[in-house]
Amino acid sequence: MSHHPEPGRPGNVDSERLARIEALLAPAVTGIEEAGRRLLPAWRRVTKGEPRWPSTLAVLAAVALQFTLPERLAIHPEWLLPTLETALLIALVAANPYRIERGSTLYRWAGLVLIAMISAANGWSAVHLVIGLVRGTEGSDAGPLLATGGSIWLTNVIVFALWYWEWDRGGPVARIHAERTYPDFLFPQMQTPELAPEHWEPQFPDYLYLSFTNATAFSPTDVMPLTRWAKMLMLLQSAVSLLTVVLVVARAVNIFK
Repeated sequence: MSHHPEPGRPGNVDSERLARIEALLAPAVTGIEEAGRRLLPAWRRVTKGEPRWPSTLAVLAAVALQFTLPERLAIHPEWLLPTLETALLIALVAANPYRIERGSTLYRWAGLVLIAMISAANGWSAVHLVIGLVRGTEGSDAGPLLATGGSIWLTNVIVFALWYWEWDRGGPVARIHAERTYPDFLFPQMQTPELAPEHWEPQFPDYLYLSFTNATAFSPTDVMPLTRWAKMLMLLQSAVSLLTVVLVVARAVNIFK
């Protein structure tokens, strides 16, 4: 037979005191937890997803640039890869039409396959352009040569921006859920948070800028790669960009002479 403390007895008084203490401490604990969350920079907290439209416009630009290349430098049939890329893009936009917030294994693989297809198409064009320049079968006219080289170079910038954006800390969906603590790229705002807005976190335009500066300077500028894969990816982009620019410009100069 169980016995319960009656009102006024020591056991009951202790329970009442404990309940009052917990009630008094609850707001303080909540405030401390909230302050702790605020001390963390936005890129390390759970936040809302970034806007969809910047990355969508970049993919559309890369697809459009494929149609500007000569037929001999494209994968045949010419319409196949752009059609598949557009279909995948539509599916990705349908899953997250306004902000990139919901993710799944299928969604992530669809994004990676889309970038891989654009990379394959541009890599094919770049390799065949370089082979043609070395053999002397490409570049009889400076104008079309510069236009072709420029399209390949610009697509290269977009492609690597997409790779950086998709892989840094597990991708855009993983970043907003703060699934990974350590970044793969160190942006200036991470080093000097007092000079950045309170809610700053890297979004696609930041990775596009990273890709552009790496393709023009052939080395890191203000954004530092921290992991080995990030360093190797930037190395590959610099090598492709340097090779394309040097060969195209050298051939164009010879034509002008």
